[in-house]
Amino acid sequence: MIQPPAPSSAVPEIFDRRIRRIRRDRAARTFADHAFLRDRMVEDMLDRLDSVKRSFTRALDLGTADGSLAAALRQRGIETIAADAGFAFAQAAGGVQCDEDRLPFAAGSFDLVVSAGALDSVNDLPGALTLIRRALRPDGLFLAAFFGAGSLPRLRAALMAADEAVGGGTVARIHPQIDVRAAGDLLSRAGFTLPVADVDHARIRYADPLRLIGDLRGMAATNILRDRRYTALTRAHLPHLFEAFAARADDDGRVTELVEIIHLTAWSPGPDQPRPARRGSGRASLADALKPRPQ
Repeated sequence: MIQPPAPSSAVPEIFDRRIRRIRRDRAARTFADHAFLRDRMVEDMLDRLDSVKRSFTRALDLGTADGSLAAALRQRGIETIAADAGFAFAQAAGGVQCDEDRLPFAAGSFDLVVSAGALDSVNDLPGALTLIRRALRPDGLFLAAFFGAGSLPRLRAALMAADEAVGGGTVARIHPQIDVRAAGDLLSRAGFTLPVADVDHARIRYADPLRLIGDLRGMAATNILRDRRYTALTRAHLPHLFEAFAARADDDGRVTELVEIIHLTAWSPGPDQPRPARRGSGRASLADALKPRPQ
């Protein structure tokens, strides 16, 4: 193994790495109680993998969390290395603790890299994708799934309404994500071939916004922005939060919330693959990808 690359000063750090590790370590205690959305990602990714008509020998499960995806790969006879930004997840999986944009793996170490539910909170996503591509052998497969930009619109609106009602300004309580077009562009810029980005729209229903927030916290999916102005939800927020959330409810009193899951599929370049024209230099930042696109 090689040492993780030094962080690049040219790439803005929008997420707090320390807080991210802490949130993932806390989530590890009861992750299975809240991980239904990640379970959906894993199931879909395994279906996609099983549809590929070739075999794989050595895989990296990046953002392993509870290790369920790594275990499923091992059951398929694939030697699998687990890695996670959280110490607790990495230790429980018998794997490596590392950030996705600071991988300690040598070039050509794997013929398969998978990642479920982690890449939406990586500081240097373009850099992470480049490192993943380098860690793959020629004609290696990359599969990923993570939350996209269209996720949780009703909860976001209810939280904003509660902040505005209490006063003092609104707080970003759920960090932003990228959209599917930006994700596809980043694959190409990172040097992958045959890139595909598509969206699975999951609908989840809640009567209680605090239960939804609890599930997000249990999946380590709450705000980790570095420049966040953190203000905890207080008792003063709660009646406004419940009122704003209930205003968006269906007839049965439950709110149908949308979660956008972006799926990525791509290959590392191989000698027998078609060679599409190069799209960009690879010098892009997640901050740029998160900017709204002109209508």
